[in-house]
Amino acid sequence: MKQRSWTQGLNFYSDKRLRGRKWAGIVAFVVTLAMCGAVARAQQPARIPRIGILIPASASSFSARVEALRQRLRELGYVEGKNILIEVQYAEGKRERVPDLAAELVRLKVDVIVTNAVLAAKKASATIPIIFTSFADPVGAGFVSSLARPGGNITGLSAMSPDLDGKRLELLKESFLKLLSLEVRSLDDFEGAFAQAKRDGAEALIATPHTFINTQQRQVLEFAAKNRLPAMYPTSEFVEAGGLMSYGQNFVDSFRRVADFVDKVLKGAKPADIPVEQPMKFEFIINLNAAKQIGVTIPSSVLSRADRVIK
Repeated sequence: MKQRSWTQGLNFYSDKRLRGRKWAGIVAFVVTLAMCGAVARAQQPARIPRIGILIPASASSFSARVEALRQRLRELGYVEGKNILIEVQYAEGKRERVPDLAAELVRLKVDVIVTNAVLAAKKASATIPIIFTSFADPVGAGFVSSLARPGGNITGLSAMSPDLDGKRLELLKESFLKLLSLEVRSLDDFEGAFAQAKRDGAEALIATPHTFINTQQRQVLEFAAKNRLPAMYPTSEFVEAGGLMSYGQNFVDSFRRVADFVDKVLKGAKPADIPVEQPMKFEFIINLNAAKQIGVTIPSSVLSRADRVIK
């Protein structure tokens, strides 16, 4: 019998004695390929969840907060680069950059956005879960239906602004008389508020919590120092940068708590069903160097109530 090469036998199946054996081999070969494909699919790495953090302010002023969030995620079992990815976008105080940065996070296909620039994030996506770290009135702003049942793709931590403003006023009243409540929405209002303050002869300043105020920290501090105004600020960063005093939620703690919101969302919970929570830790900080610079003395009754005094 004329012998055929292995290739000829595979191509033509003309040898009757080998036909059954060859078919068995082909079937086994096909089954093996199918099994290899299934194993390959099973071995493909699962998609790693991606967290987007959008900060309107600078990296230097928010680094401790972001690190607190990262630390809490590690405590919850997340290892960056292995089972979670974190994308942080800083606008560096430039408001015009915030919408583009929000859109960039959407293009990166993040699974959740952590930010206080809620409007920009909401405009960028109506479906990606958004978690805010501190918002004065999320219900009044229309971002959630109620604190107990947000009802959409947004939830987070309330700033309790009205209650805290009263506390800030109380602390200033122990030492100072005339107060300027500074709450602005645009650059024109910002400049106008300062001009009006000068005309009114304001003797003290209260800066209320607002994303724009936080991004214009340097201008606010310079105005207070130039006009020798005792000032109360909403966050510790102002005092650490040279401001007189601040009273408000502990934002490092708030960012830690936001990590728990992120964990819930990644495990399948919907923002619509995650209640908005209130801050639990507050701090009163006084900068005695700033007091000396503007020529004021902080009463001992106020100093005794401070959680931290910068000397």
